[in-house]
Amino acid sequence: MLYQLYEFHNSALLPWRILGDMTRSFLNSPLFPASDSHAGRSLAAGLEVFEHATRPRLRPAWNLDEIEVEGRRVRVSYEPVFDRPFCSLLHFARQGCARRKDPKILLVAPLSGHYATLLRGTVQALLPDHEVFITDWKDAREVPLTAGAFGIDDYIDELLRCIRHLGPDVHVMAVCQPAPLVLASVALLAEADDPAQPRSMILMGGPVDTRAAPTQVTRFAESRPLAWFEHSVIAQVPAYYPGGGRRVYPGFLQIGSFISMNPARHFDSHLQMFRHLVQGDGESAEAHRRFYDEYLAVMDVPAAYYLETVDQIFQRHLLPRGEMQWRGCSIRPEVIKKTALMTIEGELDDISAPGQTLAAQELCSSLPEQMRDNYLQVGVGHYGIFNGRRWRNQIKPRIAAFVRRHQTPPS
Repeated sequence: MLYQLYEFHNSALLPWRILGDMTRSFLNSPLFPASDSHAGRSLAAGLEVFEHATRPRLRPAWNLDEIEVEGRRVRVSYEPVFDRPFCSLLHFARQGCARRKDPKILLVAPLSGHYATLLRGTVQALLPDHEVFITDWKDAREVPLTAGAFGIDDYIDELLRCIRHLGPDVHVMAVCQPAPLVLASVALLAEADDPAQPRSMILMGGPVDTRAAPTQVTRFAESRPLAWFEHSVIAQVPAYYPGGGRRVYPGFLQIGSFISMNPARHFDSHLQMFRHLVQGDGESAEAHRRFYDEYLAVMDVPAAYYLETVDQIFQRHLLPRGEMQWRGCSIRPEVIKKTALMTIEGELDDISAPGQTLAAQELCSSLPEQMRDNYLQVGVGHYGIFNGRRWRNQIKPRIAAFVRRHQTPPS
């Protein structure tokens, strides 16, 4: 019923969006006498803000068709390495750069409601001097029931498959939510002394041990029994989608919870867009549109994966307590000896606060100091760790140096 109510709400707003768009076109017409008046511009701006705030979003495009490498423009193509029901491994192939032998980075995107394109800025900064691959998770409502369920064990299966496919010279980089599961995957490879053990792993703003620095997110997860989450936020995909009947944590609930953490900030952002439109500042208004077109584009998460994450990562803290298992095998980060570790946190991160990711350093107790690094970026929140000016100018260069320092296997 929850999903159907959301769909009904979207459908009910459609006539109003159409009417608003028609009215805005009329108000912006040079034939309308008041089109350039303050009242006319204000009404047109208000209608545009309403349409933009309520419009359903489709999966965003990557829009990374060209980058600059050593002063020259290079074409980029998106090549799926393999395609599976819940995940594709996508390669950003740079034309004419094969001879550079740049380090390979497997960028593990979050499976938490947003598409992998949320990491567009991350990929864009890495591409000039890295061979980049990314886990492109699929919208669960588009995955047929015949593909089966998808939980934490299945997620780790996909990570192991990606790491083994890319070979032992790969560097794995986890942004936010996948940090503890990337650590678990590397620990499993180390336990088996698998030849595909990555050269390094970079964990960025992730909930390795949420007890280290509680936030509003972690307190909410701990404040209710798991049964509450199952009954309150899990919905069934309507029959008219390919994944009809699948139980999911809907993307619209995820984005609603993010916005509710700081509604004043989002209200103010839309108010600023309104003012920019009234003033005729199209560039600032377009920057707002681009951000929210990405931020509000959400997908559904498999119910089993969501509930197991709440249970194992946020409530029972199985990984830092040494009790996490994958298909009956214990996960022991202390056995990692061949994969260097870098942890990155943001000073103002209110989702995975400083200390949560740093906890990985203590768990990987067998690594010598020369195979460790930690960096706290001052003045950034959660998204500033992997997007924006400080990511490009301060964090990414440190990652590049760390990766190159550990290109060869430890002796």
